This record gives sequence, structure tokens and C-alpha cells, in this order.
Amino acid sequence: MTDSAPHTVRFASGDSTIAALHYPGVNGACLVMAGGTGVTKEPATDPFAPHFHAAGFTVLALDFRRLGESGGSPRQVVRVDDQLDDYRAAIAFAATLPEVDPTRIAIWGFSLAGGHVLRVAAREPGLAAAIAQAPLADGPAIAPQAMRAMTPSAAVRLHLRAAGDLLSRRLLRRAPILIPLAGPRGTVASITTPDGQRGGQALDPAGRYPDWDQTVAAASALRLAFYRPGARRHRSRARCWWSSSTTTRPSSPPRRPTQPNAHPSEKSRDCRATITPRSNRHARRPSTPRSSSFGATCSSAAPRRRRHWPRRDAAPILR
Repeated sequence: MTDSAPHTVRFASGDSTIAALHYPGVNGACLVMAGGTGVTKEPATDPFAPHFHAAGFTVLALDFRRLGESGGSPRQVVRVDDQLDDYRAAIAFAATLPEVDPTRIAIWGFSLAGGHVLRVAAREPGLAAAIAQAPLADGPAIAPQAMRAMTPSAAVRLHLRAAGDLLSRRLLRRAPILIPLAGPRGTVASITTPDGQRGGQALDPAGRYPDWDQTVAAASALRLAFYRPGARRHRSRARCWWSSSTTTRPSSPPRRPTQPNAHPSEKSRDCRATITPRSNRHARRPSTPRSSSFGATCSSAAPRRRRHWPRRDAAPILR
């Protein structure tokens, strides 16, 4: 266990500078963490990172470019390829930390970042583990339900603002047109499902993060409806230990973990997960859960039955 407080570090990614919270660990393993659409590093990881850190892990919790303390412009614009590059840059930076064993680096994310985890794990063979909580795994699969949570007039206004956002940024070189990350039915927001509306309150119940800008460019929000990181062509390439979990009912963003290697009986009964060792290339992969783009599941149906975690001594992630 370590009592070292986190401090901000910076590293390059593309033409931008990425800001991240660094929790120095003692066991040689490192967890690179990030949050959902437009969620900055503090509300995204503060409920989770201290628990991994207390267990001895180094934690690197990052802001994607154009968000939070990271550089890049225009602000609040989410571009999938850039965020994937930011994850890879964070992995490369983590490998340079003096207390980290480069062969024991894992990635963690929820919602949109959980979807990125699936993509990054498929392209980074040196990863030790990949953990996706309530990932946005299949945009086209969740889009119909997201649209049902909107009124027809709000859906039309969202598309008009997205078109105006693209025109404003690409042709007129103006600032993006922003919309809230979440809002009630009938408003123009990235997500208006009942559980998605509770996302901001669940991540920041005490109002500890007044600087968190809970908006996103309108075109970015709409574009995520076509993102499919959980497609088989991505999942089948992962060669590390990885888990993908979702909840069996609409809920707030991922629950705070008990222990990194907790036995299934110690975990929330609402959660089920799978884990596949890197050496088993032909193991059955988990089905892709349906989740919202903000950090809360929006599927009303329970996920397909899947295996629980193996026994405590059978799946020691990063032990």
C-alpha cells in the first residue's frame, strides 16, 4: 500500500500535449485510465483510481486531447482516432516511468473509453490486460434506443446543430456548436435516456469538479452513433487478459470496485464479466454489451448469459 498523492504529468500525443494524473505505485504494474464522452480525468477516475493505487498499482489517468487540462483545439471536439492515439501515447509514457514494468501495463475505460479499450487492446500486443466497463461497443446497436428517448423535434434539432457545427468549424473556422452531454427528454443533448441523465450527478454528486465542462461538439455526439469498436474484427485480435462488463439493468456509471482481484462473491451482483487469457487465441469472446455514450448503460434487456470470473487463483490480473 502507498500513500503518495497523485500529481499532474504531461506528455506529447500527435501535435498536442496530454495531461494526466500520476499515482506512483509499488508493485510494478500500471493501469492507464480514461472516461466516457467529454468526461475529464477527475470525475472519470477519482472513484476508482485510489483503490487500485492502494493495492500497489501505478495509475495514469488522462484527459483526451481537446478536453480538460490537455491541449488541442477546437475544444470539446471528440475524434475517435485522436483519442486512440492518446491512449497509445499514454501507454508509451507509462512504460518510461521508473516504477513501472513495461510488460505489466493495462488499460481501463468506461463508456466511450471502454470502446477504445477494445480497439487499443487489438493493436497493442504488449499489454498485460484490458478492462472495459459498460463500453460503447456498438453505436448502431444503441442508436435506435437513444433515438426513442428523444422527441422528434429534438432529434431534428440535434441533426441541424450537428450540420451547423461541421459547417462552422470546417468552412468558417469558427468555434464548435456545443450541446450538453446529457439532458431531459425533449432537449438537444448527446444523450437523453433516463439513466444517461443521471450520469453527471453520479460522477460528480458533490459538485467537486466545477471546471468540468459537460458539453460536447454537436457533430461529435452524432458521429459516435456509427462507432463500432466491439466489432469482431477488433475483438478477435486482442492477445492480452481482458474483461468486458456491463450491468443487467439501467444504472449510473460503473460502480466503485472493491479490490482489483475481487472474487465474484465480493463484486456487485448486478455485474457479470468475462476474462480471456492471452495464450488462448481460440477462446470464445464475450458478446458486445449495449451501452450509452456517456457512461451509463441504456439497454433495457439483460445481456446474454456469460461466464463469471474464474476462481481467485485462476485469473490474477497483473499479479
